[in-house]
Amino acid sequence: MTTWETHPVTPDRFEDFADVVNPNRRATHCWCLSHRLRQREIDELGDGSREQAARRLCEREVPPGVVTYRDGVPVGWCNIGARSDIPRLVHSTRIHPVDDVPVWSIVCVVVRGGHRRQGVTAHLIEGAVAWAAEQGAPAVEAHPVDPGERRMDLTMAFVGTRAMFERAGFEEVGVTDATASGMPRLVMRRTLA
Repeated sequence: MTTWETHPVTPDRFEDFADVVNPNRRATHCWCLSHRLRQREIDELGDGSREQAARRLCEREVPPGVVTYRDGVPVGWCNIGARSDIPRLVHSTRIHPVDDVPVWSIVCVVVRGGHRRQGVTAHLIEGAVAWAAEQGAPAVEAHPVDPGERRMDLTMAFVGTRAMFERAGFEEVGVTDATASGMPRLVMRRTLA
């Protein structure tokens, strides 16, 4: 019997997060920071180290996302938080709010190498939504693409797909002016309250 768990990425879970997003601990890797911090803030928070900046984000009262475990092994990461706490979305000229609901936003979904196509995203998204609900989120949004039968550029796969979010109970509520892999990004929402 497989056991699934999802937990916020607190300092004691940082290495698990790193095992998913940057298993080789490359210094220049994104560390899932670009939506939350500008380069100057990354340099200041991490004293020039992207890894250190990510560690410090995990020390905040509300961590920047969740890690999903299968049988105790970290297999997925979801960058999720209140839209108002994600500067790249707050200041976006391409992904506008569809209304004034104080949604939480899923920015990034990553499945650890060697664990893809094994149902991880379903548990990851469900765990992220449950955590957002515990934090008082009235709704959760994502901005995936709908590739249909086309293949996505793997560097943009972090945005997710329409089908992935539909299976998790999200509905399309709009279309953005942004693209990923040359495809329009949608606004999909799951209402919690």
